Amino acid sequence: MMAWYTNAIFYQIYLRAFRDSDGNGHGDFAGLREKAEYLKWLGIDCVWLMPIYPSPLNDDGYDIASFYSIHHDFGLLEDFRMTVDELHRHGIRLICDLVVNHTSDEHPWFIEARRSKDSPMRDFYVWSDTDDKYNETRIIFLDTEESNWAYDEESQQYYWHRFYSSQPDLNYDNLAVQDEMLNIIKFWMDLGIDGFRVDAVPYLFEREGTNCENLPETHAYLKKMRQFVDENYPDSMFLGEANQWAKDLLPYFGDDTGDEFHLCFHFPIMPRLYMALAKKDRSSVVDVLADTPPIPENAQWATFLRNHDELTLEMVTEEERRFMWDYYSPDPNQRINLGIRRRLAPLMGNDRRKIEVMNSMLFTLPGTPVLYYGDEIGMGDNIQLFDRNGVRTPMQWDDSHNAGFSSAATDSLYAPPISDSEYGYHTVNVAAKRADKNSMLYTIRQMISRRKTMDFVAKAELVWLSDLPNHLLCFWRESDNQKLLALHNLSDEAVTIDLPKNVESYSDALWTGKPVENSTITLAPYGYRWLLPIS
Repeated sequence: MMAWYTNAIFYQIYLRAFRDSDGNGHGDFAGLREKAEYLKWLGIDCVWLMPIYPSPLNDDGYDIASFYSIHHDFGLLEDFRMTVDELHRHGIRLICDLVVNHTSDEHPWFIEARRSKDSPMRDFYVWSDTDDKYNETRIIFLDTEESNWAYDEESQQYYWHRFYSSQPDLNYDNLAVQDEMLNIIKFWMDLGIDGFRVDAVPYLFEREGTNCENLPETHAYLKKMRQFVDENYPDSMFLGEANQWAKDLLPYFGDDTGDEFHLCFHFPIMPRLYMALAKKDRSSVVDVLADTPPIPENAQWATFLRNHDELTLEMVTEEERRFMWDYYSPDPNQRINLGIRRRLAPLMGNDRRKIEVMNSMLFTLPGTPVLYYGDEIGMGDNIQLFDRNGVRTPMQWDDSHNAGFSSAATDSLYAPPISDSEYGYHTVNVAAKRADKNSMLYTIRQMISRRKTMDFVAKAELVWLSDLPNHLLCFWRESDNQKLLALHNLSDEAVTIDLPKNVESYSDALWTGKPVENSTITLAPYGYRWLLPIS
């Protein structure tokens, strides 16, 4: 039997941005409960919530100040429990972010650890008298950090951090840390959630003479985590976030039995979808999928177009990165770290044809699709906001005050809603798109619906139509006696294709279900079709 996450549609929510129920300017659990019906209507199977924990918000919640509570802006633990129940009532599962690598420097553990070298919590973190250990380790936040070590004046030693200096790394050589993380998993799983998206997993251990990534000790601990959930919560899942090449990600699924992550994000495919569209050439997508190894039967890739971070360009060459920057972010303010801090619609020049063909590739290529809140209606971004906050603006529900997000005064919101003439909430909002059955929202909903009915696509073999010009990205998804033919035109000119002749006739798999009358098919500029063989 196929695991539930293999053919699910995931939807990433930044809770602070989704819906404010009490008028304090911040989204909350009660607001999410109000919108459960919308998520069910859209066809979402599982919500992924970004961090909900107490935090000073120096890294938008990924700097956790307590693993056992809820940030006061979002409500109380009782609110969380009710939200889990409400989503489940609508047939929607819930996974939460689990930040295993680090805490905030305002976490009580670190406050106590830095108090004295003799503190009982000292060994929860990684300390050194010098800043020259592990010097083969890359710095991730190149725009803001000069070192992975930060000096602590209070206890007069350096502490290790892979991200911001306000996020000290936990010391997984300490078995007490390992056990405490399992306690944290148990706490939230016992509240009814269905799993975790596990953040920043490659960096748990440090060893001299290495780059401190993907170490054997890290995999040994991840297997321990997986065994714990398999034994105690067998229908749950872990989604791993490791920005690595696909072949380097293979160990994160575990051995042949799949004993680490149930899903891992396929980071390398994402920028190549954008590159293929920009260059009108499928080659980069074909090549990266050719380099993607088989994974255990019970495992799955998670694929996405955008998320809460920058569109990362770590997994491309220097030449390709320069091309992507020049093409998709000509304004340097649109760039950050090794990526681009823009949403899907602005990246596509607000061209609905391009947005839809990108989504069509997402839903028909291998992997479980993960959508980012608001992309289904074509929300824009605000690059005037700090860091990556420009893609984390309030969800645009309708054309009322503050886009229907909050009743608060606009200047008291956590961030202003998009209000410009092109992407502003007066025209780009759920209510308007839902009232128009010809809208892109309905198209995305239809893609979701049809993808879920063709569950064979989740694990089907990918077979390219390689004899077509490079501006056509066309392929079969084949599994036993079931097939889907997906056709995509990456160019701005219409093109006519001879349909494969090994099939007698085809039907429209996405819209009408009716037979395709001709032996050829014309794809409009940036057009796409999903076809099923008629036996």
